[in-house]
This record gives sequence, C-alpha cells and structure tokens, in this order.
Amino acid sequence: MTRELAAAVVTLAAAEFPRLELAFHEQCFVAEGHFAGSDAVRLAAFLECANDPGSDAVWFAKGGYGSNRLLPGAIDGLGSAARDKSYLGYSDTGFLLGALYRAGIGRPVHASMPTDIRRTDGAVAVRRSLAWLAGDASGLEPGGDTHPVAAFNLTTLAMLAGTRFMPDLAGHVLLVEECAEHLYAIDRLFFHITALLPGLAGLRLGETTDVPANDRPFGADAEEIARDWCGRSGIPWLGRAAIGHSAGNHVVPFGLAPSARGA
Repeated sequence: MTRELAAAVVTLAAAEFPRLELAFHEQCFVAEGHFAGSDAVRLAAFLECANDPGSDAVWFAKGGYGSNRLLPGAIDGLGSAARDKSYLGYSDTGFLLGALYRAGIGRPVHASMPTDIRRTDGAVAVRRSLAWLAGDASGLEPGGDTHPVAAFNLTTLAMLAGTRFMPDLAGHVLLVEECAEHLYAIDRLFFHITALLPGLAGLRLGETTDVPANDRPFGADAEEIARDWCGRSGIPWLGRAAIGHSAGNHVVPFGLAPSARGA
C-alpha cells in the first residue's frame, strides 16, 4: 500500500468519523516481490495487531494475496485480546476470515479495505467500512437473510474448501463474488463448491467483474452458471448480492445479523 492512499483514508476518517482512530502498521508499506513483506514479516504484523489489547479491530489494508501462506501460524498465535476484535477484509483475506470463523475467534467481516479508495467512487466503499466500525449499520449488504451468512471470493473459497481451515457453513446463506476469471473457470469453481457444500441454506451471487474475453462465447453468464449448479446440487438459489471487487461492495459480518439474533 502507498502512504498516499493511507493518508487519504486517514483524512476521510478524521473528517467524517472522528470517533475512530486509524493506525497503519509499518508493514503495510513494505514490498518484497508480490508481497507486502516476507511471510514472517506479514505474520508478525498480523499477530501484533490482532493481539494488541488497545485496538478494537484489524482492518486488512489490501486484498492479501498470500494470506493462506500465513496459516496456521496466524490462528495458532492469537491470544485472548484477539477474540474481542472484528476483522475486516475480502478477496484473498477470506482465507483468514474463514479460518477465524472456524476457530470462533473475533468477528470476521467481508468488507471493503483501505486501498479501495483508489477505485472509481472508492470513497463510498471505504466509507461503508468506516461507518460499520463506528457503529453505523447503513452499509450492510441489504439481503436481509434470516440464516447465518458468510461471504467469500469464489476462488478463495474453492481453495479453502476441503482444508482444515474451512468453516462449517451448513445452514448458512453463502454470498460469493469473483474478479478477473473466465466464465469457464467460474463454471469449474461452482462445480467444486456446490459439491463440497451441500448443506447450504442458500446461495447468492455478487458481482463478477473484469471477466476476460474468451475466443468464443461460453454460452451462459455468471448468474446462469450459478443457477445451474445450485439446481444440480439442490442448493436454494436466492438471487443477487451487493458484494464484489468494486465500489458496490457492502459489509457482510459472518454469522447471524443482529436483528436475526434478537428474533
């Protein structure tokens, strides 16, 4: 992440959410190949933030490619302070969110991240996450599901499924989105997850952005693919979801919504 983007997010938060105090760990600005530092550096930064009793949340700065490389150390190294926090992110950070949810640690939340401010209308996406951190639920995904929910990038979920870090999603409504995958790859991914997650209460599809052009039409769009695999596997198709790699990404806390918990 660049310091300029971090400064823009801090400025936005100070102007509109003065009750929040943001602190960017120095590791966010490190670069080593594709990563923001080595696995050891990134793991140490995560554990330092998660185990800090003086903070209330860990907000992942960027998509987190390689988050899977931090498991199991990222879970095994968490102490008591980590259990009281919220963890916000999406895309590849879904590896960490899913593992946290399985372990019952903190509150995993699929939500826009600081670097989303660089997108077109990105401040809108960042503002939803900041609002949620400030106690404002206006940026929640509007689906109104009465079952517990979980939200993932489709590829991340497919790679997580079948591992010892995969949470039990039986009885959940699953929200999925995808970015930069061919439609034929999306078809493969739905085959995989619907075969491994037959106990879902339902599935909703978010955005599929930046789909590469193929040399010939696939013959079905992403929604048709999702509907087809839901039908094949007996998973209820529940329509679309307001999540994705865009400024339209809404906040999805894992588990039951507060209104459903109180019902």
